[in-house]
Amino acid sequence: MTHSKPAILAEGLEKRYGKTVALHGLDLVAEEGTVLGVLGPNGAGKTTAVRILTTLLPLDAGRAEVAGLDVTKDADKLRARIGLAGQYAAVDEYLTGYENLKMFGRLYHLSGKVARKRAEELLERFDLVEAAGRIVKTYSGGMRRRLDLAASLIMSPPVLFLDEPTTGLDPRGRLAMWDIISSLVTDGTTVLLTTQYLEEADQLANQIAVIDHGRVIARGTADELKAQIGGERIEITVAPHSDLHAAVQALRPYSSNEAQVIVEQRKLVVPVKNGASLLAAVVRDLDAAHIVLEDLALRKPTLDDVFLTLTGHAAEETAALLEDAKNTIIAPAQPKEPMARSPR
Repeated sequence: MTHSKPAILAEGLEKRYGKTVALHGLDLVAEEGTVLGVLGPNGAGKTTAVRILTTLLPLDAGRAEVAGLDVTKDADKLRARIGLAGQYAAVDEYLTGYENLKMFGRLYHLSGKVARKRAEELLERFDLVEAAGRIVKTYSGGMRRRLDLAASLIMSPPVLFLDEPTTGLDPRGRLAMWDIISSLVTDGTTVLLTTQYLEEADQLANQIAVIDHGRVIARGTADELKAQIGGERIEITVAPHSDLHAAVQALRPYSSNEAQVIVEQRKLVVPVKNGASLLAAVVRDLDAAHIVLEDLALRKPTLDDVFLTLTGHAAEETAALLEDAKNTIIAPAQPKEPMARSPR
């Protein structure tokens, strides 16, 4: 039985800038028709990897193939088979949306007739028909991002690289982009997505690679990564005049690991197994101990938890929360690189 090659394969990628190591033996794999989400803190090497895989930057060591072509030996052929859209729309703001797409078609050596037809098809697909005759300078951020993604699809590439494509978009714009990306994958496109929005990776990615200091430190599905850092947690917040220490004692029998107590917030976080089956007993025991609750929740780990646990890096608000929690009674257990322009 024969197996087709992965759409994206990178083995032992290395890249240095003087004494700075950007990539240190990076390995990535994306199967055809799937989304590979690449997560990592700022400076982890995400954009450097994308630039190498899209032929914009030479590698120092290792090998990589995209769409069955070597990124070094077959660079010219490969550029016609990939698309790239990034954090900043690489379109001409003094041309109309239609003129931008037609220009990209001509840059790909399409005939004038075919370039015009393809521009019209993409304007319709990305809901830009009404704005087609307006100069891009008048577009909103979300419209520019959609136009940039449309431009990367002029040649209907089998592999698409999206480097933080929703950065700066409002929630509505981000959801619209998610729908577009999902439809592309449904049609068979393979997508490598770098993102700073962990919910985005959770929503879109079939596989996720977490990178730090230029190498992959964890990989798997969103659920597999969450399972690596532990299971469910029961979180309670006691009323101001209730005894937090008594709540700790009441819930100790249910804890599968060390509990976390955040005194200022009157909050207790208890790691548990099969948490749903325990909730009734937890409520009963807290009531018997005369503990009045303001809030009770059963929480599963998120990709935010994965990101923080694996990389040790947190967003500012998370870092501030951890700083506030330093006085816990029982301590818990354990995103910019310069964006490459499209190879269009």
